[in-house]
Amino acid sequence: MSAEHLKFYQSGTFTVGNRLLGPEQRGVQADMGRTNSLNSGHRACQGCGEALGARYAIDAAMEATGNQLIAANATGCLEVFSTPYPETSWQIPWIHSLFGNTAAVATGIAAALKAKGRNEVRVIAQGGDGGTTDIGFGCLSGMFERNDDVLYICYDNEAYMNTGVQRSSATPPAARTATTMAVGAEPGNVFGQGKDLPRIAMAHGIQYVATATVAELHDLEAKVRRAMEFRGARYLHIFVPCPLGWGHASEDTIRIARLAKETGLFPVYEAVDGEIASVSKIRRQQPVEEYLRPQQRFAHLFGKPPRADVIGRIQEIADRNVRRYGLFDVQGAHA
Repeated sequence: MSAEHLKFYQSGTFTVGNRLLGPEQRGVQADMGRTNSLNSGHRACQGCGEALGARYAIDAAMEATGNQLIAANATGCLEVFSTPYPETSWQIPWIHSLFGNTAAVATGIAAALKAKGRNEVRVIAQGGDGGTTDIGFGCLSGMFERNDDVLYICYDNEAYMNTGVQRSSATPPAARTATTMAVGAEPGNVFGQGKDLPRIAMAHGIQYVATATVAELHDLEAKVRRAMEFRGARYLHIFVPCPLGWGHASEDTIRIARLAKETGLFPVYEAVDGEIASVSKIRRQQPVEEYLRPQQRFAHLFGKPPRADVIGRIQEIADRNVRRYGLFDVQGAHA
C-alpha cells in the first residue's frame, strides 16, 4: 500500500500547482468534514513537527473510525503544549497518562470498551520517543505481546525535548544534547546505542507496523487509515523534526524531514505480520551532509577541521539502510 505521490508535497489544500485535486487526492485537512481533533490555541513551538504530525494522524484516524476514537497521551511535549491546565486543544475523548504507562492505559480503555460491547470505538495511544523507547518500553512491549487492540503512535523528535533536550534511546549518533555534549574525541551521542523501535515492534509479530514523516502527509494519513483496518496491536513511528531541540530554522521542518528519508537515515516502510510489505523509494540518495549541516546539534561536525570521520560513519548507517530496505535502484545511488 502506498499513497499517491504529489509532486509539490502539498496535501492540505484543494490544489497543487495550477490544477484542482480530486477528492481522493486531498488530505483530511482539505475536507470540509475535517474534525480538527487537535485544534488551534495550543502552545507548540513555531515549526513543531510533532504538532503537525499529530493533527494529521488523529484526524485521519477520526475519518477512518467514523469519529469513534479515544486517545491516551503520555506526558511529553504533545501533552504539555496541548493541555495547559485548565485549557485543552483536543476535541476528542483524551486521557493524560503518566510518562511511561500510556500503552497500559490504552490497553485498559480497550478492555473496558470490549467488556461494554462497544467494538465500534477505537483506541489510540500517543507518546514521544522518550515515553516510547525508554520509559514506556516495557508497557509497550506488553501491549504488543498481548496483541491488545490499540494503535500506538510514536512522534519521534529524537530526544526528551519537553525537559530540556536530553538524550533518549532514539537520539542519533554524534548528536549534541544536554546530556551528550559536543566535547572530547567522540563528541555528541555515542555510536552503537539506542533502539530501532519499528524493527522491535516487527519482532513481536504484530499485524501492522509502519514509519512515516511529516514531509509526506498523504502517506502518513494513508498509513493511519490502513492501521485502523486491523484489530489488535499496531505501531506507527512518525519522524517529527524539532526546531528548538535540533537547532534548525522553523521554516525548515518539512525540508529536514524530507532529507531524513532521502539520505536513507530514516527509511519509510510498512510491515505486515512481521514482514516488510512496502517501501517508500527515494529517487536519488542525498549525502548525509545535506541533512546534518542545517542542524545546530551537528554543528561540531563542520568545524575547523570538519569531522569527516564521524560524518563518514553516519553515511555508513544511511547506506546500510538503503541496502537493508531496498530504498532505491542501483542507478539511483549518490556519487
